[in-house]
Amino acid sequence: MAEPGEAGYALEAQVGHLLRRAHQRATAIFLAAMQEHQVTPTQWAALAKLREEGSLSQNHLGRLTAMDPATIQGVSRRLIARKLVCRQADPDDRRRAVLRLTEAGERLVDGLYGAAFGISQDTLAPLSETERETFLSMLRRLS
Repeated sequence: MAEPGEAGYALEAQVGHLLRRAHQRATAIFLAAMQEHQVTPTQWAALAKLREEGSLSQNHLGRLTAMDPATIQGVSRRLIARKLVCRQADPDDRRRAVLRLTEAGERLVDGLYGAAFGISQDTLAPLSETERETFLSMLRRLS
């Protein structure tokens, strides 16, 4: 860790600061790779989780992707407007609506998996393979 400043506190040594810097790096790499597809990290999370799970309520999708209700509502609204996701009645409970990918959404997700893997590789590029595994294991423990 870095030596603390006169006040006994070095910002550059603090976990929150380091995580924010790492997040900025990951976000910049993501946005550069996905720029032409106009997909944000939160939109990708929703699209990828819907591809994995099928149809989900907006609330459940938000929980699975670690988004608060206001964020998942905005993400869902934008994906619906782009016709990548549709909202329909839940076949098991007609009072509830579920979200699912449209055919266009499925094609987009399927076509972007390679880029998504590349984003993770590029983000972790400064680390050795062993360091990557350790780092990801530690992040899972923190989340």
